[in-house]
Amino acid sequence: MQSLTVGDYLLSRLREAGIGHLFGVPGDYNLQFLDSVITSSDIGWVGCANELNAAYAADGYARCHGAAALLTTFGVGELSALNGVAGSYAEYLPVIHIVGAPATAAAREGLLLHHTLGDGDYRHFMRMSQEVTVAQAILTPENAIKEIDRLLIVALRERRPVYLYLATDVAVAKIIPPATALTPELPCDAADVAAFADAADQLLAGAKNVAMLADFLADRAKQQEILKQLLTDAPMPFATLLMGKGVLPEQLAGFAGTYAGAASAGHTQQIIEQADVLITVGVLYTDTITAGFTQNIDSAKTLDIGLSSSRIGDKTFSQLPMSAALTALQPLVKRYAAQWPEPEVSPPPLNDQPSDALTQDSFWQAIQQFLKPGDIVLADQGTSAFGAAALRLPEGVTFISQPLWGSIGYTLPAAYGAQVACPDRRVVLLSGDGSAQLTIQELGSMLRDGMKPVIFILNNAGYTVERAIHGEHQRYNDIAAWNWTQLPQALSLNCAAQSWRVEQTVQLVEVMKVIAQSDRLSLVEVVLPQLDVPPLLQAVCEALNKRNSA
Repeated sequence: MQSLTVGDYLLSRLREAGIGHLFGVPGDYNLQFLDSVITSSDIGWVGCANELNAAYAADGYARCHGAAALLTTFGVGELSALNGVAGSYAEYLPVIHIVGAPATAAAREGLLLHHTLGDGDYRHFMRMSQEVTVAQAILTPENAIKEIDRLLIVALRERRPVYLYLATDVAVAKIIPPATALTPELPCDAADVAAFADAADQLLAGAKNVAMLADFLADRAKQQEILKQLLTDAPMPFATLLMGKGVLPEQLAGFAGTYAGAASAGHTQQIIEQADVLITVGVLYTDTITAGFTQNIDSAKTLDIGLSSSRIGDKTFSQLPMSAALTALQPLVKRYAAQWPEPEVSPPPLNDQPSDALTQDSFWQAIQQFLKPGDIVLADQGTSAFGAAALRLPEGVTFISQPLWGSIGYTLPAAYGAQVACPDRRVVLLSGDGSAQLTIQELGSMLRDGMKPVIFILNNAGYTVERAIHGEHQRYNDIAAWNWTQLPQALSLNCAAQSWRVEQTVQLVEVMKVIAQSDRLSLVEVVLPQLDVPPLLQAVCEALNKRNSA
């Protein structure tokens, strides 16, 4: 069998894992491996403005494509990316973090090379990464095949990042690749499947009404189609939490809105919490999406399906992948659906307070009309995400936010990664002005690559979320005033973008009409009142302020 370099073998396995691009920043310790990337027919190189943005972009790519790969250089590069990798760990994204490292001999001799801490210890940074990756490996020619396969399988199974340390000499070392394929499928215990089905049958048999609540882990497990089929075969009221918005088809009858505990709008809380049986799929209750843990879910009447295990009452079924649990559940709900009432529910309407001046209410009304089927919508943590919670997404829309890790600035480079993953879909980015200032450099990458996202910058003159939590008029919540509409021209010598600043609702609506007929990158600065926040965010901020004060 023909030999390959370790670097080429790694690229071939990335491609087998479904990854078609590698995000990152060049550095002298990864340049030889990058030569292999550039000549590869399997993996495309995506250079980013900095390592943090590259990590965010890889995260956005993984949300749309299933998995992603990130390349940084040793020390300075990998630490710059670590915040983004931590976000992928917190929110279950399989990102393969490849670190180009100094030659093996330099590490063995403890040479005081640049990008080290000057103490001869080359493992500081891998130890730092151990807390936010599920597996790590220092590759050698002898272990490369085993370790590359092990880490990729772990990442895909657990849907979390892994860390690959690739020295310059190891990247070009020759190895003989195996003929076997990767096997990332989760193990499934047939006895657990049968026991789960029996317990689910007993719980559902006596239920007069059933509801479903889904969250982001259902998206990570790629179970959208079976969930849609389940709700079609057995209509019932259903809702999502903000992290999982869009994982269930919001245009289907029975959609009750976004569940946020006591901060839920309309009747959403009662519909979910008062069902005889509640089926939860991929749900994690975190503070910002439950308004400070105000959910009131009775575990005794909950059928809870997780990524790799499920729980019904006090019974836990391990080694039960979500797909297997849903497959076992589908015929049961279809059988019992006849005894449940038709789901005569609808999501709470958006606040409708017409205003000539732009407000949060009028902006989200306009966005609701602007979105179209198949869009990828990214909403940064802040007024953007919590305002978007009230939207009713069109068919096939992918919604991306980061409520758990909550790193502001995440969505702009994540939008870049999402567009790389899905070049034929429209990307709509909703970002606050404070968030965008952190990562705006990636706008230049979008323009360089000819991308045409629609970007709405919600300009409320600073950190409005922080103002709502504490320090309403403190100057630490102020930011520099930027000329937003000139940024595309500043970040591209051959700028084909179009930009607007809008202060009135009628202006925004007219601009949206132009954008809908355009094929260019579009940036809209939306001027909003400084202290105007969506109702859900107000409730969440009050809960956070109370908890922080305590």
